[in-house]
Amino acid sequence: MVHAFPRLKLPRPGGPQWRRPHRRTLDRNRIMKILHVSCSPRGALSESSRLSRRIVDLLLRLQPAAIVVERPIGDAPVPHVDADYAEAQQAHVDAAVHGGSTSCSDALIQELEAADTVVIGTPMHNLMVPSTLKAWIDHVVRARRTFGMTREGKAGFLRDRPVFVAIASGGVFTGANARQPDLLTPYLRLVLGTIGLKDLRFFSVEGTAFGGDWVARARDETDVRLRACFEDLALHDGSFARLSS
Repeated sequence: MVHAFPRLKLPRPGGPQWRRPHRRTLDRNRIMKILHVSCSPRGALSESSRLSRRIVDLLLRLQPAAIVVERPIGDAPVPHVDADYAEAQQAHVDAAVHGGSTSCSDALIQELEAADTVVIGTPMHNLMVPSTLKAWIDHVVRARRTFGMTREGKAGFLRDRPVFVAIASGGVFTGANARQPDLLTPYLRLVLGTIGLKDLRFFSVEGTAFGGDWVARARDETDVRLRACFEDLALHDGSFARLSS
């Protein structure tokens, strides 16, 4: 089952429960929810979308009844944070601001909180995440809502869950043929870890600028890794239970 939410019109959160971390108990009968965030402006034609869709399909093989929530931000980007949001973040306590980009932030965080697993499909732009993904991150990494400050530093409020990241890159940034640095994967590990998401799994199709046989070979190599990953999930109940916890 696929749900698409191109517009941000979710109910406005209220009350202190929206500002405290919470934990869910294991319910093996609960239907799994998959949040699919696709970031390429080329939409379904892009290599990152093709790869992230493949990951979603593999998850659906393990959980055929799962609900997929589509969040396309490449060709329908979320707005950047505005002045009200910025001022609320500078405050020492939660401000009662629910207009402008704060409402957008509330909706995107609710979507993320409801997901049992997350799939992000993104191109690498100038060694880094594209601006559309950065805008989404700015909304979901939010002080006093998804993380808090402690004496030891920032502490995430969200429960951990698997996050699969599908990357497409014109150049090569891993392995013996790497010719460019990778700022994307360490950034995502750090920034998503800030809110409690530490179980990140990266898959990439690199060297798309070379076209032809190179891309076909890169796809095949990545598919081997994907199949191995999901065969392991299917064989080990303990590993897959994390997707439904």
